[in-house]
Amino acid sequence: MGSILIVEDSATTRAMIRAALEDLEDYDIVEAGSGFEALRVLPSRKFDLVFTDINMPDINGLELINFVKSNPTYREIPLIIVTTERSEEDRKRGIALGAFDYVTKPFDAETLLALARKALG
Repeated sequence: MGSILIVEDSATTRAMIRAALEDLEDYDIVEAGSGFEALRVLPSRKFDLVFTDINMPDINGLELINFVKSNPTYREIPLIIVTTERSEEDRKRGIALGAFDYVTKPFDAETLLALARKALG
């Protein structure tokens, strides 16, 4: 069984992402309420995919992506940004840091599931 990490400070949004991914039966879904919590959880298992918000307390999503992509242990993990940030500058920055894709809230559950399947290969 694989693992997916959802990093989002809103419990409601974490639940919505989890619900969108419920068809991925072969994956265990782990939640982190902040970037800092994500850094504590990452070493606990091998993650196949990470969803992250940008605006979070302590460590934001872009800093998390930068850490993951610059660390040899984690750099192959695809990351999908799910955020309210709609500017093209934010999108370009996230993709430049190595994000697999960039989704703005509110998101469509079917779109999120399709992106997850694509990222998981």
